[in-house]
Amino acid sequence: MKDQISILIVDDRAPQRRALGVVVENLGAEIVEAPSGADALRLVLQRDFAVILLDVNMPGMDGFETAAMIHRHPRFEKTPIIFVTAVHVTDLDRLKGYQLGAVDYVYVPVVPEILRSKVQVLAELHAHRKKL
Repeated sequence: MKDQISILIVDDRAPQRRALGVVVENLGAEIVEAPSGADALRLVLQRDFAVILLDVNMPGMDGFETAAMIHRHPRFEKTPIIFVTAVHVTDLDRLKGYQLGAVDYVYVPVVPEILRSKVQVLAELHAHRKKL
């Protein structure tokens, strides 16, 4: 389907990527998974994503660094990122995330209905922008 949107899920833990994918799979989007920040960067350069669900705590390149690198590129500076974290982040960490372009934070365990609603709104906005 040509108009199908894509959602990128970035997490170093495969079970967490699959769980997040199950939550958003009924939105009609293509779900793409990346096990690291470096893999996410390669994928972002290859295609357009409506939303990125990005784990904050990953070995090597963490979510903050990954988000900064994604948003440095002019083509992706507006790509919405939702940080997903199992660790409580401080207000300073949240501020840092928002400054890097995050639109929201979701804490694990994820409430499926809340995450699905947030992703759906961002995906619909993306679809409308593409039509314009």
